[in-house]
Amino acid sequence: MKKSGFTLVEIMIVVAIIGLLAAIAIPNFVKARQSSQQKSCMNNLRQIDGAKDQWAIDEGKTSSDTPGKADLEPYLKSWPICPAAGEYTINAVGTEASCSIHGTLLSPLTL
Repeated sequence: MKKSGFTLVEIMIVVAIIGLLAAIAIPNFVKARQSSQQKSCMNNLRQIDGAKDQWAIDEGKTSSDTPGKADLEPYLKSWPICPAAGEYTINAVGTEASCSIHGTLLSPLTL
């Protein structure tokens, strides 16, 4: 009576192929996640800067005035949250908002 099944060599080849695919996929996943966080943070900074500009126009403020978070909330649906758990700094109207992790819109973004 002959039993059918996989040999040890066949199983080892399948495990090696799965390991190779995982070694290729995991770094790409991490890079895609970081890129997504950076883009989301940049978008949040743009929203904060847009809200600052609207606040300054509505309130007749100059570029040296700094709004508070409560001043900007009416101009945003909800306060943006940094996807990498950083903190946003509003800064003055004439200065771009910044993130404690990703910097500003003009600076090179790094994680």
